[in-house]
Amino acid sequence: MKLLRVGTAGAERPALLDAEGTLRDLSGVVADIDGALLADEDALGRVRSAADAGDLPVLDATGLRIGPPLGRIGKIVCIGLNYHDHARETGAEPPAEPVVFMKAPDTVVGPDDTVLVPRRSLKTDWEVELAVVIGRTARYLGSTEEALAHVAGYAVAHDVSEREFQIERGGTWDKGKNCETFNPLGPWLVTADEVRDPQDLSLRLWVNGELKQDGTTAEQIFPVGEVVRYLSRFMTLYPGDVINTGTPAGVALGAPEPKPFLRAGDVVELEIEGLGRQRQEFKDA
Repeated sequence: MKLLRVGTAGAERPALLDAEGTLRDLSGVVADIDGALLADEDALGRVRSAADAGDLPVLDATGLRIGPPLGRIGKIVCIGLNYHDHARETGAEPPAEPVVFMKAPDTVVGPDDTVLVPRRSLKTDWEVELAVVIGRTARYLGSTEEALAHVAGYAVAHDVSEREFQIERGGTWDKGKNCETFNPLGPWLVTADEVRDPQDLSLRLWVNGELKQDGTTAEQIFPVGEVVRYLSRFMTLYPGDVINTGTPAGVALGAPEPKPFLRAGDVVELEIEGLGRQRQEFKDA
């Protein structure tokens, strides 16, 4: 299933994109798309039954904002330097263990919402990423197979980053990752049964129409199952938690000087195979 949330920010309602590409209203079946729904097999069954019956109300998509496909996100855990090609372009050694940092849930916006360039920022960068959404509580998982069984679905994430704040200002990476609007998510939460192999997805990103990133999740150093298993040894993952799994080569940080960091007026578009497409205009904060 392709689950999504539509409407004005803070007042989104649940929806579903059916097999014919028609937008359907789910608000008569479930209250929201969130961790509580993903952990409730009966509720998910009702959604599937309603979708299969084909009688859900049709929504007019004209002018309708698409919000983040997941409400009430618990935490966002991110993996840095998780693509072989990205490590090469930045001159970094591939890490022996996953590099972990956090993003606050309040950085999440819709896939086509405006993204704000922080004040005094000179090094705002783009990163297309595969987001993993947890559907079952995960603690001390023993295998990658067990870990994948705890995944509810996948989405497109844009891990917008400010490189000066991240790298040059001391402390952790979090300062360059948690600026407002720095995590567009969606358009859809695609349930795990529709993603045949999370290690065989193409990822692309364009800036002002120019292709910058053209990668594949096959390049991940730590694949999805291993990332979930690994994180479950250090923290409990709950339904509705999100994991951003890293970005392929092609970011501004890895480009020759002068590096083409983002400015107000730039337009970024990104997509992951089968998971949808985003478009953001950047403006000054």
